Amino acid sequence: MIFGLSPVPLVVMDRKDVPPGWPEGKRLAVFVNVPLEGWSDNSAPGIGPMGNPLKAGYLDTQGRSWAHYGPTIGMPRLLDIFKDKKLRATVFTSGIVAERYPPLVKQIAEEGHELCGHSYAQDILPVYLDEKAERENIVKCRNVILAASGKSIVGWSSPRATPGLRTAQDLAELDFLWYNDLFDSDLPYLQKFGGKTLIAIPFTIEVNDMPMYVRYGNPPHTYNQVLNRIIEWYKTHKTIACLDVTVHAHVFGRPYGAIEFEEALDTVKSLDWAWTPTHEEMARLYLDSKVSKRI
Repeated sequence: MIFGLSPVPLVVMDRKDVPPGWPEGKRLAVFVNVPLEGWSDNSAPGIGPMGNPLKAGYLDTQGRSWAHYGPTIGMPRLLDIFKDKKLRATVFTSGIVAERYPPLVKQIAEEGHELCGHSYAQDILPVYLDEKAERENIVKCRNVILAASGKSIVGWSSPRATPGLRTAQDLAELDFLWYNDLFDSDLPYLQKFGGKTLIAIPFTIEVNDMPMYVRYGNPPHTYNQVLNRIIEWYKTHKTIACLDVTVHAHVFGRPYGAIEFEEALDTVKSLDWAWTPTHEEMARLYLDSKVSKRI
């Protein structure tokens, strides 16, 4: 079975349609995202600032140290920025981070940000798991985030945004509300799995520090150059759409990135035709609206 060609019934809204609750005059919905990622004890990021990978079979201790910056320094810095800007983010959270740093995860929830599942660890990708292991991974991630934050998550983002063949169906059956492991639309839409409904909120990765800065080696200021070009296009074409503005806690949670991120947030806040919902708010808008009932 090829992902995207599943026989599971798929219900898709008109991609130009929005629910009645969408704020009037707000053509662009901007999601502010922070992946807060962790790796298992004997694993490390597959890509890092040094660029050249180690030989197979060796633990990248430099990469592991680089990643630890996220929950220890980067995320607290970003929380201060959000407080200053009066903005809420969706925090893609590895379950292992919730286990290792429960006070931090609790603080994120208490300050009004949305926590969503991001696998138990970044080295555990749903696409590599069998059906039983994949479902167990989702449940384990949800449970440890709940234990740390006191709030059950309703959203999911797979590492690398790469789901397994049953990820969406498992999420729906486990009563998740939304996921963003898709790249096929500028607007959310509904998927149905039997009697369960899941809101697909496609992920835009053009304004994202990981591919832009780490993978392709662009200078940090490219982040705002790309964001401004996209905004100018939407301003001219007046299209209704969603846009993700994403920084990883261990990447642009550092000063060189935080500088660019603060500027990006100021730009977004200056737009009187944009709004900044969390993913849960957007998903409930679609789920509860007359648009979804009409389908």
